[in-house]
Amino acid sequence: MKVFIAGPRAISVLDAAVQVRLNNIYKSNYTVLVGDANGVDKAVQTYYSNLGFGNVIVYACEGKARNNIGSWTIQRIDVPAHVKGFDYYALKDKAMSDDADYGFMIWNGESKGTLNNIINLTKADKKTVVYLTTTKAFYNIENFENLKELVTICGKEAHALFEKLCKPSASPIFQQIVLI
Repeated sequence: MKVFIAGPRAISVLDAAVQVRLNNIYKSNYTVLVGDANGVDKAVQTYYSNLGFGNVIVYACEGKARNNIGSWTIQRIDVPAHVKGFDYYALKDKAMSDDADYGFMIWNGESKGTLNNIINLTKADKKTVVYLTTTKAFYNIENFENLKELVTICGKEAHALFEKLCKPSASPIFQQIVLI
């Protein structure tokens, strides 16, 4: 089982409840797919490095990892030269969504990248557990109805971001769903 774990750069400390889930993934010896950013990516890498866990793959654009705490295998994601900004790193995240069997997202109800990951996983019919830091609760996302309920909990700004990310014109790189 491959688990894509991600969250915002704004979160650098993992709650105890998140650490319990990470430990369950470790005990199950699942393969962890994680990015190379600061924040949750780096915190997850540090957690698994401290355990001596070797079953981690770090995804990095152009193969240049900003963080690879455990000196794990790097999965190189090539990005066209014209792609910049949000879309540059979203390509790496999309590859992890594609490669994963399951998602575990730590979300603050604000991060565009984390919400985009949840959308991509849901669109691919992959179950995702979301730990929402504002409520300190876990939410199982199995379909877009579950995701809409989660976004509603987060408020108007999250809902507007959700609607924007789900529009086909949201990114020239990704084709998202259109909500009815």
